[in-house]
Amino acid sequence: MLTECITDGGPGGRNRTQGGSVLTEIGTTATEHHTDPVGGQSTPGPAVIEIDHVYKRFDDYVAVDDADFSIGAGEFFSMLGPSGCGKTTTLRMIAGFETPTEGAIRLEGNDVSRMPPHKRNVNTVFQHYALFPHMTVWDNVAYGPRSQKLDKTKGKGEVQRRVDELIDVVRLTDFAKRKPSQLSGGQQQRVALARALVNYPSALLLDEPLGALDLKLRHVMQFELKRIQRELGITFVYVTHDQEEALTMSDRIAVMNAGKVEQIGSPTEIYDQPATVFVASFIGQANLWHGRQTGRVNRDFVEVEVLGTKLAAAPGSTTIESGGRATLMVRPERVRISMEAPVNSESLVSVPATVTDLTFQGPVLRLSLAAADGSPIIAHVGPEQALPMLRPGDQVHAGWAPSASRVLPDADIPTTEDLEEMLDD
Repeated sequence: MLTECITDGGPGGRNRTQGGSVLTEIGTTATEHHTDPVGGQSTPGPAVIEIDHVYKRFDDYVAVDDADFSIGAGEFFSMLGPSGCGKTTTLRMIAGFETPTEGAIRLEGNDVSRMPPHKRNVNTVFQHYALFPHMTVWDNVAYGPRSQKLDKTKGKGEVQRRVDELIDVVRLTDFAKRKPSQLSGGQQQRVALARALVNYPSALLLDEPLGALDLKLRHVMQFELKRIQRELGITFVYVTHDQEEALTMSDRIAVMNAGKVEQIGSPTEIYDQPATVFVASFIGQANLWHGRQTGRVNRDFVEVEVLGTKLAAAPGSTTIESGGRATLMVRPERVRISMEAPVNSESLVSVPATVTDLTFQGPVLRLSLAAADGSPIIAHVGPEQALPMLRPGDQVHAGWAPSASRVLPDADIPTTEDLEEMLDD
């Protein structure tokens, strides 16, 4: 899904639920994370993966630039960004396929920066599942435990128990005797997941695993992946350039650009409170207007000079000096259209605008406007906004609550063409 920017220029095999907590056995260590009964998201438990000031250079090219964050037990953590941003390189360093140039990678507290992949208690699922075509679903999943000779080390029947359990979790019990060629793309992906999870890794690493599926199946599998992750309570680290996938499945998202982590937060934080112009433009659609921050309105809001006027707006996380250049962000669905000029107040600001185009998009009407200074404004008008039939050239007023806006440090705003180029694989 291409984002739009409007500019002015263990499974731990045995889990059990106890009083809202999911206890997951990872290796031999029991860890705990808590589920949110309202939002359904988990609060990260103790760090399973720590990325400690990691750099990765290929000759003069810096692929990862000072990545420094941790991923908690039982967390669905996504690394999101355009091609070449460093997300896959970071995942490959966690897996052991690449070695950090500087810094350390720790897995459950142990430095594994120079440890080979087969000695790390993580598994990786790639876009191409590489199932054994001559084996049944059951035998594909059983390959890992059999390779580790678990029947001998854990007792007879351990392989049978684990494989049956994982095949049931991915809802393929009725397909256990089929070969991969007899399965759909989504079913093949679930086989790959079960095979990667059956040895109870500390974390499962997923490198754009939905890329080979068609759009409708991708949407179905997004919810399936999250269901499987919640049932098993294991840490998933997911790499994607699709912001819809990341917003749908993740507990937290790291947005990366040009090797740097621009922001880490929950989907709601990333969407509603972006830290930079890049994050605002890459995640969803956004109105972004260059201007100046001219002072404070009160304790809650600052004043910005933008769109040919001065407006109250919510400050971002970066301090901007009075008079400094800034960029104001407002999401199109937060813009309200009225025929009469509302009274600007602490609860509402508005600017006059001219309708330039209208596009029906099913749930919303995409309304393109031009402010008095010529800057474009995009509004997503839902059926709850009772408006007369609008036509290009009509005069209206575009308003929003100051709390719906965000003042960001001034930066170049990527155009749609820029985003297409960044997302070009």
